Amino acid sequence: MALTAFAAGCADNSIPKAQLPELDTTNPLLAQWDTPYATPPFSKIELSHYEPAFDAAIACSRAEVDAIVNNPAKPTFGNTIVALERQGELLNRISGIFFNLLEADTSDEMQEIAMRVQPKLTELSNDVSLNPALFERVKYVYEHPGFGLKPEDKVLLEDTYKSFARSGAALPDDKKELYRQYSSELSGLTLRFGQNALAATNAFTLNITDPKVVAELPEFVREGMAADAKARGQRGWTVTLQAPSYIPFLRYSSNRALKEQLWKAYNSRALGGENDNTEIVKQIANTRLKIANLLGYECYADYVLEERMAENTPTVQSFLTELLDQTKEFADADYRMIADYAASLGFEGQLMPWDWAYYTEKYKDEKYAVNDGMVKPYFQLENVKKGVFILANKLYGLNFTPNPEIEVYHPDVTAYDVTDETGRFMAVLYLDFFPRESKRGGAWMTEFRGSKIVDGVETRPLVSLVMNFTKPTETTPSLLTYDEVETFLHEFGHSLHGMLGEGKYESQTGTSVYRDFVELPSQIMENWATEKEFLDLWAVHYQTGEPIPAEIVDRIVASKNYLAAYANVRQLSFGMTDMAWHTLKAPFEGDVEQFEEASMAPTQVMPVVAGTAMAPSFGHIFSGGYAAGYYGYKWAEVLEADAYSLFKEKGIFNREVATSFRENILSKGGTEHPMKLYVAFRGHKPETRALIEKMGLKK
Repeated sequence: MALTAFAAGCADNSIPKAQLPELDTTNPLLAQWDTPYATPPFSKIELSHYEPAFDAAIACSRAEVDAIVNNPAKPTFGNTIVALERQGELLNRISGIFFNLLEADTSDEMQEIAMRVQPKLTELSNDVSLNPALFERVKYVYEHPGFGLKPEDKVLLEDTYKSFARSGAALPDDKKELYRQYSSELSGLTLRFGQNALAATNAFTLNITDPKVVAELPEFVREGMAADAKARGQRGWTVTLQAPSYIPFLRYSSNRALKEQLWKAYNSRALGGENDNTEIVKQIANTRLKIANLLGYECYADYVLEERMAENTPTVQSFLTELLDQTKEFADADYRMIADYAASLGFEGQLMPWDWAYYTEKYKDEKYAVNDGMVKPYFQLENVKKGVFILANKLYGLNFTPNPEIEVYHPDVTAYDVTDETGRFMAVLYLDFFPRESKRGGAWMTEFRGSKIVDGVETRPLVSLVMNFTKPTETTPSLLTYDEVETFLHEFGHSLHGMLGEGKYESQTGTSVYRDFVELPSQIMENWATEKEFLDLWAVHYQTGEPIPAEIVDRIVASKNYLAAYANVRQLSFGMTDMAWHTLKAPFEGDVEQFEEASMAPTQVMPVVAGTAMAPSFGHIFSGGYAAGYYGYKWAEVLEADAYSLFKEKGIFNREVATSFRENILSKGGTEHPMKLYVAFRGHKPETRALIEKMGLKK
């Protein structure tokens, strides 16, 4: 199959020219791209181009939809379902650039554009999903599918019909207007939530000018703080609420007063103040409830989980409860162990959350003799990247070649051609490693473009990995913590899901799967981080070139389950508070902080701190796609623990197992139900037992 560039204009060439919007091809977002693999020409795109391009692309989508509705021919799978799948190509291209950069390289002006554009996109989405004539055509094909549909065609038909029904298409007219109103409100609220959370994160810094305060910190922490201070025009050393700055300070500083200040600032982001999200949290939860009720569901979780691997709310509730019941006593024991250890070192009083990282690090260093300072020299970013690429090559035959001809959106970013062992072009991979004020926190995989096949011509994906790793300094390269190595492998697993996706329909390829299944390909990759056979291929000391000693790897492995129960219960607390917000059956007008305390009470291990709450900055569920879905991380841990045991049995680079994982999981996307795909790979359904055993928590 040949690779084709995007042809500017509407996707449906049968639309009469008189009905087509005129495209301003001087706008690079609307022009054809004479670039490698039709990659975005970032240097030519200015902020002023976005809004006109969105307006033109929205008009184009409307023309495409009108052509489907007004087609005089009898509705068929091709002229209705496939036509709907294909429409919006231009809009998808523009959205893929704008909204990815809004997260990775934003600005005040870009956020203002988003606030103006988002309502237009929501209006378009509602106009399509609530179009009665269009729904009648979809419904007709759904009820009269005809013969000759392949399995992925049948899934597309089912998904399309359900998408309309779940977006209000089957509602009476008065309720359709309410759905339109609520969904528009929700779109604006989630956008504002994310902007406030980012602003609140960037608003706080802690500047230290006394060298005595930082003298105890490892050199890499001091260097990072000094670089942050210098970048802000400040003297001394600065701590921010970005993870590479915030976490090491809590971990290595003994200054309780500063750590308490920092911890409280982090855990009260957007809880009151200039960037307050508390009212927005309530509005989001209540608007979601109204949408669910309108569509005939008791709560928003019932609505969401109908389209998940778990399938319903009781299954998720019992899953979380089962894991909590099996691990809570071990988590409490973890806390008592660290509290007793701190007391043995002279600590007096109650061990508080801001003390936790410091004493857990000390305990780990003493009992397991392993810490970040010991492992970081062996995890130079360039070598870690090399190792990740080696792993992809050994498992799936992939090769990664830097391509300087491909434009990037920021100087920190590098673009790679990805090919398989036959030389077939698979994807472009963009890597964006370091924090900046224009980038939100965390790490994620995304796409500027997905994969699909149209008329026998294949388009391959443009995949981007965005992370926030420790930056290099003037004297030291970027050295990763073990946690950051795991994060890299995790997000790279998502990218493999995207790069190895195969299929006709973009809505089914790559990571377009149920939310509680999408973390399996990412979380399984983390397992290789403790495999000596893998580490020996690339992990060398950045100064001496010495391979990582077996003793250090053994210590990492031995410490792997250190505080595993505590970490598990902490994740369950996030899942449970998510479910609490989204199983509300009546509008919530109470106190956000109190609600969160009550919802997390069954999982509470540490003392509760007044004046803090995670909900106002919990982007996963209030501005991301994980509402009523955060449990999916633990769900996927159960899947990956069971799945990886097959690699352990057959060999961690076993091509037969890797090929089966690729063919049954990575390449299939959403073309089949995930449980069917999982059983095809593993031979049985997963059980929580695999994860409990992996954590070493057998009772």
